[in-house]
Amino acid sequence: MRGKLWFIGGLAAGFVLGARAGRETYDKLLVKGRQVLDHPTVQEAAGVAQAQATRLYTEGRDKLSQTRLGEKLHVNGNSTASTAGTAGTAANGSSPAELTSVDTRH
Repeated sequence: MRGKLWFIGGLAAGFVLGARAGRETYDKLLVKGRQVLDHPTVQEAAGVAQAQATRLYTEGRDKLSQTRLGEKLHVNGNSTASTAGTAGTAANGSSPAELTSVDTRH
């Protein structure tokens, strides 16, 4: 019981000390994060990662289309995979290439 009280006391102290840092520190951190995301090197790396993800996705889809499972799912183009769990798409229907893009808008 005493350990729980110490833990709760520690949480309370952390909350108070964190609140003193306040909104200004949070805003500085947010601005710095946006600067990093907008840096040309980071943008270039994101583009390379997106291209590689697209290439791997295409290669995987092509290999799958050459298998019996791929033939059953009709992976190559006219996909009826929605009944078997959308081959090649995310839960929201986007391709892996769309998922790797860096969104700097906030």
